[in-house]
Amino acid sequence: MEVNDKEITEKISSTKIWKKCLSVIKENVPALTYSTWFTPIKPIEYNNNRLKIEVPNTFFIEWIEEHYNTIINNVVNQILGKEGKLLYVVLDEDVANLEMTNIIDAPQTREVITPIVDEVRPEFESYLMPRYKFDNFIKGEGNQLARAAAIAIGENSGETSFNPFFIYGGVGLGKTHLMQAIGNRIIEKSPSKKVIYISTEQFTVEFIDAIQSGKANEFSNFYKSMDALIIDDIQFLIGKERTQDYFFHIFNRLHQAGKQIILSSDKPPKELKGLNERLISRFQWGLTADIQAPDFETRMAILKNKAESFGISIPNDILEYMAHNITSNIRELEGCLIKILASASLNSQEIDLTLAKKAVNEIATGRQINISIDYITQIVCEYFEVDENKVREKNRKKEVVLARQVAMFLSKKLTKSSLKTIGLHFGGRDHSTVIHAYNSVEKLLSDDKTKGIVESLRNRIELGVS
Repeated sequence: MEVNDKEITEKISSTKIWKKCLSVIKENVPALTYSTWFTPIKPIEYNNNRLKIEVPNTFFIEWIEEHYNTIINNVVNQILGKEGKLLYVVLDEDVANLEMTNIIDAPQTREVITPIVDEVRPEFESYLMPRYKFDNFIKGEGNQLARAAAIAIGENSGETSFNPFFIYGGVGLGKTHLMQAIGNRIIEKSPSKKVIYISTEQFTVEFIDAIQSGKANEFSNFYKSMDALIIDDIQFLIGKERTQDYFFHIFNRLHQAGKQIILSSDKPPKELKGLNERLISRFQWGLTADIQAPDFETRMAILKNKAESFGISIPNDILEYMAHNITSNIRELEGCLIKILASASLNSQEIDLTLAKKAVNEIATGRQINISIDYITQIVCEYFEVDENKVREKNRKKEVVLARQVAMFLSKKLTKSSLKTIGLHFGGRDHSTVIHAYNSVEKLLSDDKTKGIVESLRNRIELGVS
């Protein structure tokens, strides 16, 4: 009980001290800045004049350090004293959720704390992030099966037929969130259970260290002792034969003992070429579920949920603009929202569509733009509510002709395709038809309403590609 009492005391103490810090900060920054950058921060512990606080991501650290460091240093001196230190802690998924970075006190210094691995760990560390819960994982068409299975596993770890549970999908779609939510739920139900989350890369690093120090058996035994083993990005085992061999034996021991195994990858097991066949076979013993890119409604729900977590109300038209233009990556979507909040906070300006367009454009600039005729056709037909096949047929309905001509016009504007190539994409029409379509739309642009529609479509195509 002594350790628990101490932890409770530190938690209460850190909460009280952080509240004092916040009261000073609130008086010295605009309301939007306060709610955006300081409300999401959570106190963790206070010990020996060191107040440790958790921030949502590394972007917070960089932004606060660059723009509010003077205020922070003044607050530290005022509340904690000249010997006080304020440590920012972030468990960052982009570095395998294992790096704890903290930035400092009044004198400008920087420390990096990395977890101690394997049997050398003084205490067991799960590396689970408390903020990853089922409650804040947005349900959508693209993740229904994975989410439902994850909840079942969290409630009955090792007792379902979903063992192993293998999740696959692209970057930034929520695989890590879902996996960690399972781990957090298992511990919530059974605090004594040993649950560990680790990336395949970190698992490999630990294995190499264990080999070099002659402690491979201790390494293996440590992971075999888990009640639930959660490993992210298992595709990175490809090409690492000896690590695969050790993992195979760990997998077998855990599975035979009825312990839960949860894995993720960018591809389904059968497509992991270069991975040992016996591992691929075992990965398919349980349930394999994919997570797909979120649809528009899910993207809107994610943005609203994130904005609410910051205590900010954002007009629907701005959220819709972001949801329409950032379509394939939840991390980018949330990053765009943070950029908008950051810009509004720093420049003390209203959150409007101009600000949203700038943030979306900055994210889109970092992508490789590859606009295709098919993509243009898809966007145009969605807007005019016309079946894509109709624009390729000999259909003379007014709405179909307009959609076809606008798609041809934008294809000529936004791609390097020849007139002949464009014509071929629209049912094998010749180059003269494309020229006619282009000229027809040019004339229509004299009407402000039509011009606005075409410009809106062009912006969406240019900013929405991935």
